[in-house]
Amino acid sequence: MSSHAGERIYRVHWLPGTDILRGSCHCGAERLAEEPIELWEWLLGHPQGHQAAAVPAPDPPTRLAMPA
Repeated sequence: MSSHAGERIYRVHWLPGTDILRGSCHCGAERLAEEPIELWEWLLGHPQGHQAAAVPAPDPPTRLAMPA
């Protein structure tokens, strides 16, 4: 097993109530996107093309859940 195991973790989260995905790179950089392919290309392109930066807060959802 490599001593580097677990150092490159990528995460993609869906933001409920939206069509937005948030990708998180192992370096701490994050990006928002609507298309999963665009997001994965950005994540796997590390370290080229991105640096750790704050992600703007998403707009509040326009569609609200209806009470049961």
